[in-house]
Amino acid sequence: MARENGDTGRGETWKKQVDDIKKIFDLKEILGTGAFSEVVLAQEKLTGRVFAVKCIPKKALKGKESSIENEIAVLRRIKHENIVALEDIYESPDHLYLIMQLVSGGELFDRIVEKGFYTEKDASTLIRQVLDAVNYLHRMGIVHRDLKPENLLYFNPQDESKIMISDFGLSKMEGNGDVMSTACGTPGYVAPEVLAQKPYSKAVDCWSIGVIAYILLCGYPPFYDENDSKLFEQILKADYEFDAPYWDDISDSAKDFISSLMEKDPTKRFTCEQALRHPWIAGDTALCKNIHESVSRQIRKNFAKSKWRQAFNATAVVRHMRRLQLGSSMGSSMDHPSNSNSATITGHRRPGSPLKLK
Repeated sequence: MARENGDTGRGETWKKQVDDIKKIFDLKEILGTGAFSEVVLAQEKLTGRVFAVKCIPKKALKGKESSIENEIAVLRRIKHENIVALEDIYESPDHLYLIMQLVSGGELFDRIVEKGFYTEKDASTLIRQVLDAVNYLHRMGIVHRDLKPENLLYFNPQDESKIMISDFGLSKMEGNGDVMSTACGTPGYVAPEVLAQKPYSKAVDCWSIGVIAYILLCGYPPFYDENDSKLFEQILKADYEFDAPYWDDISDSAKDFISSLMEKDPTKRFTCEQALRHPWIAGDTALCKNIHESVSRQIRKNFAKSKWRQAFNATAVVRHMRRLQLGSSMGSSMDHPSNSNSATITGHRRPGSPLKLK
């Protein structure tokens, strides 16, 4: 396999040259589209194996070469049961093709809504798998930087399917002494230190896991406002609540777990290893009471598929912060952002209130 060559990801050896990818794969339906790529279901002609192929036109890569090289360099180092694997890499005269492991179990929110029974224990099991995978990444010096529910997919349709982390387009390899400061992520999941444009570390992933755990237990996000500047102010202050009645039946242990991850000070925030030892993950404090009705109702209201698929763009914060000049002003300029061709989120909402896009 191309990823077994062991180079740095910048030489030619990790690419397999092909004049026409259709000689090797039968390309079937499109599974998804990104900013400058599309993912296609494909069957390898020789073996009959099925993959998800990320097709990237080279003309769309101009000026973005380092981004895709980064994603490939990250993916080629990863081998974990809860992370979607990069199986191979092909290059044609006009395209780059990333041959990815196919996961067929669907998206996290869809599965929760479809369930008839869902408990804290189910959420704890999900988060434990995410923590285990991200802890693996952190030990390798890799920071994901864009963890969110949309990047969590089920491996197969079976009830006991494992969860898989996908989309490493914003991942970063930590170098010796390197300090990350690039503003990136997705509004609502991004850590305070990123919005404050302070140097940050792998602790940003732990914050995002806390946000995901919060949503999994109530069905709505911890930060919500119709106004971007107020949304960002909430995140900067770590200003969130466990609102009644949605949290009345949730254990104190779950709330303590979330608070340990959604800690404003990254030096006090739980690491993945600490979170994996928390009783809500490692012990028996996660309740087995059915919370499906309340959580699924809120997910349907707050994360309607047609809306969040448009709203959550992997690079939304980068564009958003550039446009709003967050670093130099938290003032009125944030209330009137300029138009953008791509949809960005303009405020999370309280349960049941409308989500606005621009």
